[in-house]
Amino acid sequence: MARQPDDKAAAKFSSEDSALIRELALLLDETSLTEIEIERAGLRLRVARNISVAATMPLPVAAAPAAMTAAASATATAASDLSKHPGAVTSPMVGTAYWAPEPGAKPFIEVGTKVSVGQTLLIIEAMKTMNQIPSPRAGTVTQILVEDGQPVEYGEPLVIIE
Repeated sequence: MARQPDDKAAAKFSSEDSALIRELALLLDETSLTEIEIERAGLRLRVARNISVAATMPLPVAAAPAAMTAAASATATAASDLSKHPGAVTSPMVGTAYWAPEPGAKPFIEVGTKVSVGQTLLIIEAMKTMNQIPSPRAGTVTQILVEDGQPVEYGEPLVIIE
């Protein structure tokens, strides 16, 4: 049974539990995931990031961070634009994308590869299961939008096929 988030349960967290929570929170930041849930030794722990789409007022920042924020914003805008591309193949799940069936093997596709309907484009590992992502259409791969071993979110554009 999961521990309930009340004051008594919070007081019973060991320093090991606190370290695990911090480690999972850092993992969320590093991977851009929005949620992680684990169960270990009778403790079920879910760490989630609340992402709001509401407009916010930016705080004044130094020039260098502003440049990085602008670059990150441009990247996010470009990714959202690519997800609307008619040839975009999006991720059907959250997981880790792999270009090849095993490390060191030839990738399933490369830019310029002609693909047919149902041909495997890449693999997404989710919960220790390798899920082949098939091509929904025939065409030529014009862009591969994820790196090998990159964490991906549901709906994230993976490949452009024209």
